[in-house]
Amino acid sequence: MGRVLAKLFLRIMGWRFEGTLPDDRRCVVIAAPHTSGWDMPYMLACAPLLGGRISWMAKHTLFRWPWGFFLRRLGGISIDRTARHQVVSQMAALFRERAELVLAVAAEGTRGYRDHWKSGFYHIAREAGVPIVCSFLDYATKRAGLGISVLPTGEVSKDMDLIRGF
Repeated sequence: MGRVLAKLFLRIMGWRFEGTLPDDRRCVVIAAPHTSGWDMPYMLACAPLLGGRISWMAKHTLFRWPWGFFLRRLGGISIDRTARHQVVSQMAALFRERAELVLAVAAEGTRGYRDHWKSGFYHIAREAGVPIVCSFLDYATKRAGLGISVLPTGEVSKDMDLIRGF
């Protein structure tokens, strides 16, 4: 039912989806740039087309009553950004606990425009030993999807150049 509704929503909105996830169903999916409030509905609509659930991180203040339960059901993971909470280690541990985990992360670490990306997504993927999958939402052509997959080597500059190039 979810796939049918997702396809219907995307068709009504004029969008099409492209790409697939890695076979092992464990990866960090990065979204860049994340500058529109519409990014989330389109991402959630694409999830059933990938054959599974997408988890995503968001600031803890979004998870207050009455929205917390609903956002968690949609795959949300609450992150308290007011203090250091070892988010990289916590997310890597989550990958070790789950047989399948597709974790979407905004490369900028926020919805607003930033001239640089934060590196948390890279360190999560590296510590968890999972690939980084580049995603896209092209509002001009109304295309959404997944692109290249990069397994972090530890050579951050080289890996990030490849990811940013996409």
